Amino acid sequence: MKFFGPTKTSSFISRPNRFTVVCELAGKKVKAFLPNPGRLQELLFPGVPIYLEKSVVPGRNLSYTAVAVEREGHPVVLHTHKTNDVARFLMEEKAIPDLRGFDVVRSEVTMGNSRFDFLLRNGSQNLVVEVKSCTLLSHRTAMFPDAVTARGKKHLEELARLAGTDTPSAVVFVIHWPKAEVFMPDFHTDLEFAKTLLAVRDRVAVIPVAVRWRRDLSFRASEAKIVKVLWKAVEKEAHDRGAYLVIFRLPKKKIIRVGSLGDLSLAGGYYTYVGSARRGLSARIERHRRLRKKTFWHIDDLRAQADFHAALPVRSADDLECKMASAMSSLSEGSVPGFGCSDCGCPSHLFWTREDPLHSPRFHAFLQYYRMERLVEKYCIS
Repeated sequence: MKFFGPTKTSSFISRPNRFTVVCELAGKKVKAFLPNPGRLQELLFPGVPIYLEKSVVPGRNLSYTAVAVEREGHPVVLHTHKTNDVARFLMEEKAIPDLRGFDVVRSEVTMGNSRFDFLLRNGSQNLVVEVKSCTLLSHRTAMFPDAVTARGKKHLEELARLAGTDTPSAVVFVIHWPKAEVFMPDFHTDLEFAKTLLAVRDRVAVIPVAVRWRRDLSFRASEAKIVKVLWKAVEKEAHDRGAYLVIFRLPKKKIIRVGSLGDLSLAGGYYTYVGSARRGLSARIERHRRLRKKTFWHIDDLRAQADFHAALPVRSADDLECKMASAMSSLSEGSVPGFGCSDCGCPSHLFWTREDPLHSPRFHAFLQYYRMERLVEKYCIS
């Protein structure tokens, strides 16, 4: 089945805003509409192949739409508006076992205070289905969402409420990655969504289904597979504790006085700090964002002089701080001796790179291991 017209393969250059990408196509720079508001930081690296479809939307001033990106030789569809078409096709082809007894009655159905994607029916029994597009991927793992989604949390709560009125419901996560073996809500990024999904799982059917896209952006329903939800990991790990990475940007070289370390001459660039909190992880990260606060840690002195760039929590029941600091040392171009490690034996917990680590595939592979693959190793799959 094909869901797209002819496409051209370009190379990704940049993403100036949420809905626009700049690519190189046939030796020229072109702008394309990106129908996906997600962060997509794990996919959009300079030079990766981007599939462009000629735009046919009246009034849009961009000639192309970016519909997919290539990862490890496999297209990953980015076009969130097409995900419902994919889900409908899978349901009509009876490729989702839990929904085989139902027929699609209509789409865009309003119930209660929400609009859901599909209404299905088996005889006199209705079933409401919400569809989510999943592009947060590691080698064997898929997660959703890649950004906080209050709307997604509301949908789950409404689906659970419907189940209490004798209207069964389901949420289908379409995973655009054939290698996925397990699925989890991304409690690192959106803890409240993850807790809600965990709380409603006995009332709402949670159905992650992985599809294999071919290079012509077609797929076969017979190749779709249901992916296991790693509930045990969510139960144990989805709490407001763990390790974190905070990235700061220093626009130019500067001498900064840092507590007992004295005056430090720091080069311009990006500084990644590895820390942890046994409880109150969100509050700890929020403290690092703020400029106005009482100076207590080494990192407070750096924050007073540097721009806040990003925060990346790694929620975990295990103590990962020093392991992650050791791994970061091999990804960085330098470190600040003694910084942030007065209570452990590490050489440093602050690492420097000239360029933004969020643009580095190696950095994201490191982050995905600690957020995703490590949990697969820990809980079920060898």
